Amino acid sequence: MTLDDDTPILDDAVLAELRESTGGDDDFVRELVDAYVSEAIGYLEAMTAAVADPEAIVRPAHTLKSSSATLGAMRLAAISRGIEEAGRAGRADGLAADVEHAHQAWTETLAALTAAGLAS
Repeated sequence: MTLDDDTPILDDAVLAELRESTGGDDDFVRELVDAYVSEAIGYLEAMTAAVADPEAIVRPAHTLKSSSATLGAMRLAAISRGIEEAGRAGRADGLAADVEHAHQAWTETLAALTAAGLAS
């Protein structure tokens, strides 16, 4: 999978829209991020377990893509989209490397969310 390295780890504009949609309720945004953090770990584990089974990787990749995009984690969303597309196409080649890339992006995403004061 090819990914534009300019894809932001965390898109501040998406976070600003999320804050606006919640009426500026930062506590609620932090609750959303807490839920995302706890759920994303499970999706990453499911993707790791499914690297040899493209069909099984689709659901966790799709869910991680969507939840990441909602919170502005654009690099992880893009990587997850590529994994989802490979799974839907039945391509197992390269999935292990793509999932490892997702794990690396997750580490960067968590650090960015922590730096933004949204995760601990």
